[in-house]
Amino acid sequence: MFVLPELKNPYNAYEPYLDAETMEIHHQKHHGGYVKKLNQACVEEGMECSRIEDLFDRAADLSPAVRNNAGGHYNHTVFWTLLNPGMSTPSPELKAKIDDAFGTLDDFKAEFTKAALGVFGSGWTWLVVNGEGKLEIVSTKLQDNPLMSDVDLGYPILGVDVWEHAYYLRYRNERVEYLKAIWALIDWNVVSERFSTQPTMNDLA
Repeated sequence: MFVLPELKNPYNAYEPYLDAETMEIHHQKHHGGYVKKLNQACVEEGMECSRIEDLFDRAADLSPAVRNNAGGHYNHTVFWTLLNPGMSTPSPELKAKIDDAFGTLDDFKAEFTKAALGVFGSGWTWLVVNGEGKLEIVSTKLQDNPLMSDVDLGYPILGVDVWEHAYYLRYRNERVEYLKAIWALIDWNVVSERFSTQPTMNDLA
């Protein structure tokens, strides 16, 4: 059975960039709902659901209930680990890769923000290590993610939720303001760790 992970900090610790009410609703109600519905769907369908990556390996064969809720659980679990107040910077190794792929860190943030603004409706924008070992910015619809076998965009090292529930109480329809603010919360130590410990493509196959 899957469980709702705890956040690193109290809900109000993400102020002023993300308000406490949004964080609590997002974590308890939205993510909590994905966990509850995923466990329920696994039981009802008689599925072995002990490892979420195993579900993604056969994403095309999953029912909508399992696929959507598994994606929602995984995506949010990653997202929470990436949010932490305080200044941090990418590791030298990751910074070099970012510079090689995008020019500068600011160039990367601008390109990432542009991609996130381009998501129509609900979805996620990611920084992934693709099959060629290069950094790439990609987006997925709804609760899909890059690891799903029928999406197959690479290994996600950074992801930002652009569903309206992630920002609407504070930013209303101004997604761009949310995206500007989110960089103040991104824990580059975690992104760098995900980059340095990423599975090989053979591990993901």
